[in-house]
Amino acid sequence: MISVQDGQNLILARVSTLTPPELVPVSHALGRVLAHDLTAPFDVPPADNSAGDGDAGASGDIPQAGLRELLVVADLPAGATFEGLLQAGESGRIMTGAPIPQGADTVYPQELVERVGDRVRVGPIAKGANVRPRGEDVRSGSVVLEGGTRLRPQEVGLITSLGQWQVVVRRRPRVALLSTGNEVAEPGSPRTPGQIYDSNRFTLRGSVEQCGGEVVDLGIVPDRREDLRARLLEASRLADMVVSSGGVSVGAYDLVKDVLQEIGGIEFWQVAMQPGRPLAVGGIGPAHFFGLPGNPVASMLTFMLFVRPALFKLAGRRQLFPEMWEARAVEPMRKKRGRREFKRGVLQFRAGSWEVRTTGPQGSGILSSMVAGNCLIVLEEDRGDVAPGETVLVEPF
Repeated sequence: MISVQDGQNLILARVSTLTPPELVPVSHALGRVLAHDLTAPFDVPPADNSAGDGDAGASGDIPQAGLRELLVVADLPAGATFEGLLQAGESGRIMTGAPIPQGADTVYPQELVERVGDRVRVGPIAKGANVRPRGEDVRSGSVVLEGGTRLRPQEVGLITSLGQWQVVVRRRPRVALLSTGNEVAEPGSPRTPGQIYDSNRFTLRGSVEQCGGEVVDLGIVPDRREDLRARLLEASRLADMVVSSGGVSVGAYDLVKDVLQEIGGIEFWQVAMQPGRPLAVGGIGPAHFFGLPGNPVASMLTFMLFVRPALFKLAGRRQLFPEMWEARAVEPMRKKRGRREFKRGVLQFRAGSWEVRTTGPQGSGILSSMVAGNCLIVLEEDRGDVAPGETVLVEPF
């Protein structure tokens, strides 16, 4: 068996090419990965503008004490500009976002001025108050978003603030999914007393789509060598990555490793972790292959640890792994040295610090524990049993 980290390093070393770039409308770019650095073509905002509704004036007209009257010579709604030049003793009524007129450098908020006909009375205020300077948000020529950035709503908004309606992103990685085994039935169909309904393919589908991938669903493959061989070859022609669940252990009907050796190759197939030890990693032609365990929790966990970072790298993402945090254990936890263990946990902020407990029984078939939990509790290889009050690493879902 190899360690979790060694397994991750081997997998990422195999992902040497990225999906190709494509041009998409910004309205369809949410969740996509930026293919190249994005440089600002101009300053944002493009001119000094008002941070609020009020009156624009020159700092030389600000009284040191008491009030001073200024003549209002302009009315500037948002989007309007003043073509002239404000002279000493003059002001312009201005709305939020409107460019500051020439000759002005300060905005008096409307609630602090007193209007008398075509004049306003103003009091002391700091020079430059309520003015948003040109380029305050983005400077022309600067890199505003780095290639490999996953586009969230705020990144999409920033792109459109630069006037762009299209953006170059990486093509979504295509992932072919299939479940194996005679014991697995399709949800919505009748099942025999010895069968269970397939959950893995659907949790994996959601996981792939959540990671920005595109799913090719190849259904359930029975425990027949030729069927499995044909389906895996088909999957390798359709997708960048092939992910199966079940059939990777050492039982007589666990066929995935044998078939993979015939049509592709295996990098490794056992990892020193709990749950999720059996894991077949390799390739079929140009497609990356992951044979995940059949137990539902083990299937989800091995996806998170091994498939997800490979999928992120394939899609060109810069950040491949989530951040982990420290929390205080509030209950004892059994732990066998020599392997990395992952327990489903409930993380809470209480009495000024983060604390975590398990969701209860930790069997690899208890999928409801992934629903009840909000994090993984990560116990490193060299660690033994955990006592209440000790610090542990957590990875929030």
